[in-house]
Amino acid sequence: MTDNSGPFSDYPLPYQSYDDMADVFRQYVSPGKLDLWEGFGFKLVLGKRNGITFTDAYSGKEYINCHVNGGCYNLGHNNPRVVQAVQEALGKLDIANHHFGSPLRAQLGERLSATTGHALSRVVYGVSGGEAIDVAIKAARAHTGRQKIVSAQGGYHGHTGLSLAAGDPEYRELYHATLPDFVQVPWDDPEAMAQAVDSNTAAVLLEGIPATMGMCPPSEGYFQAVRQACDAVGAAFIVDEVQSGLGRTGKIWSYQHDGIVPDILVTGKGLSGGIYPITATLMTPEIHEILSRNPTSHISTFGGAELGCVAALAVLDIIEEPGFLKRVTELGERFEEELHNLPFRLRRRGMFMGLEFEEESQAFLTLLRLFEAGVFPFPSGNDRRVLQFLPPLTITDDEASDLIGRVQQVCTE
Repeated sequence: MTDNSGPFSDYPLPYQSYDDMADVFRQYVSPGKLDLWEGFGFKLVLGKRNGITFTDAYSGKEYINCHVNGGCYNLGHNNPRVVQAVQEALGKLDIANHHFGSPLRAQLGERLSATTGHALSRVVYGVSGGEAIDVAIKAARAHTGRQKIVSAQGGYHGHTGLSLAAGDPEYRELYHATLPDFVQVPWDDPEAMAQAVDSNTAAVLLEGIPATMGMCPPSEGYFQAVRQACDAVGAAFIVDEVQSGLGRTGKIWSYQHDGIVPDILVTGKGLSGGIYPITATLMTPEIHEILSRNPTSHISTFGGAELGCVAALAVLDIIEEPGFLKRVTELGERFEEELHNLPFRLRRRGMFMGLEFEEESQAFLTLLRLFEAGVFPFPSGNDRRVLQFLPPLTITDDEASDLIGRVQQVCTE
């Protein structure tokens, strides 16, 4: 291997070209991933990353990141405040030991609890969204003594055991992970939900806004109806805010638009600042009681790593600054105003946005044209008529004008 800094990367690259890298990646990692994108004529390796953009390490083409890896880069790539916080901690902190108390885990737990008005005042840390969802389901089942989990068709909650079982057949049947007592109902259908939730139900699990389903905000009153259905039988209401949370909708949590408080909330992706993986499952003290009485019944070696806590605290510092959420709301309104009369419908809550086309082929062709224009959205896996459109929340007014102009030009051509 040759130590090659690469023409468009700030970090030394071990391979001279994309093809050199691809040969090794195919042999030792995953040929399928490369084949998928190369089939579209798209060869991409992230090189230099800064703010709202990243540069292809080998071609040098720059893209505005409108996928942000599902929310990991809500605050942009290499946000300087998050980077500085982690850099200052390196050499002083590390992962720490999950068996013992930790001032940083305590501080982050208090800060996360405060975002819910301390309604959800117990926090269990993890390293992936799927792991955090598994914790939520385990805690709800242990608390209620029931098995049944109700989720939405077309939703997505991860690829680990219980989170996978709560997802669509396309993903779980491949791994023979269809488990009993997992039931799916149509999204945003209060009658179907009321019929599914019964005395055997441990929890209802819903995303704040389902991203993989196509960025569909719930109708007014839907979450309240779900809350009532859960309360009627003593089931827990779990809201998955891994993608919709942490300021993306103009509030810290998307559920705060809906006039309810869940029993369990799951967050991740953006909590990392795109720098150090960390997730959190927030729950009421009553539901957490089983974990308090059995403190070794769930452990996560890397969950709540102290370096991850440092990154997450920096993220909260940024999104809780006065005016930050107000600006997210105003930016979302600007995108809606300036992207009207184009051949798609904008699905939106704050800056949680999707471009809905009439046909999947329209969405796909527009996706390729946007790539050519240096804009990087991403298709919604369970509704490919919709492109996920998630520019970083830190986008400036001039950058927003540039992005809007590129989308307008592609769609009018």
